[in-house]
Amino acid sequence: MSWAQTTIRLPAKSRGCHLVTHDIEKQLPELRQFSVGMANIFLQHTSASLCLNENADPDVRVDMEMALNKIAPENFPYIHTDEGPDDMPGHLKSALLGVSLNIPITSGRLNLGMWQGIWLCEHRDHASGRKIVVTLQGEKKK
Repeated sequence: MSWAQTTIRLPAKSRGCHLVTHDIEKQLPELRQFSVGMANIFLQHTSASLCLNENADPDVRVDMEMALNKIAPENFPYIHTDEGPDDMPGHLKSALLGVSLNIPITSGRLNLGMWQGIWLCEHRDHASGRKIVVTLQGEKKK
């Protein structure tokens, strides 16, 4: 059993849902060393989230942002408003979607379904880049 851990950085993204599968894989050369295992992908932020979803039709990402804004609107009477009107809805959306994923590793690749991709859902209007800790566990190729 082998382990590897690295922190990767994603550049600042506009508000919305972004397909980041390839951005993550490009920063994980050690992934190719594993024949089988699990990848834990953990976002170190509280106003953004990660999820697995549609990787082909970008309209799904637009619809997801629209739906999330209906579920957690900025005009709700939140008490926590110190960081702007988009902050508390961002925390809510992050709590609903989550900040970590567990994805199987098979033959040096993330074993995603044909139509699955990793999304970074950015819930702030003016966010900075995001940090993600990736922990790989499994058997290395011989």
